[in-house]
Amino acid sequence: MAKRPPFAPEEAVAWFAGRVVEGWYEGAPRVVADRDEILVVGRLPEPSSVPEGADAARVAAVARITGFREDTRAQRMRIAEEAQARWGRVVSWGVECGEVEAVFTHASVPVMTRLKLDQRAVLDTLIRSGVAGSRSEALAWCVEQVSEHQGEWIDRLRDAMTEVERIRSEGPE
Repeated sequence: MAKRPPFAPEEAVAWFAGRVVEGWYEGAPRVVADRDEILVVGRLPEPSSVPEGADAARVAAVARITGFREDTRAQRMRIAEEAQARWGRVVSWGVECGEVEAVFTHASVPVMTRLKLDQRAVLDTLIRSGVAGSRSEALAWCVEQVSEHQGEWIDRLRDAMTEVERIRSEGPE
């Protein structure tokens, strides 16, 4: 298995800020990454002349997002290819506009896990009840529930791990 190139999040943020077309986003895009994927999310300006109505702002934001996606497709693909060659990770794109967030592409990465009988029974119950169509979907649903209901704790854990990495990098080699 080929070794992946080193990935520095700060470098990636700066690289994408410099590489995306000026004026695409309000400010620099947000860059989030793991071992498999880099997600680049930028904020689009909200449409300025939206008619009155309960759903008008959302409809206008979705229309702006759809237009941006189509208008920038070729350039985003070129940038993604450059980044993929640089870091060996799939690049996915998304945008925010008003209260709407859309991710255009994303990697669906298989994860191998070993589960005991009682753990598999939980997944099978979710399937039988119609919450999920497969064990894979059931497991993804469980992860989403933990993220949603324990999100603050997960964020604190991530911050602590970032601090551990920073301290390690300052230590002796």
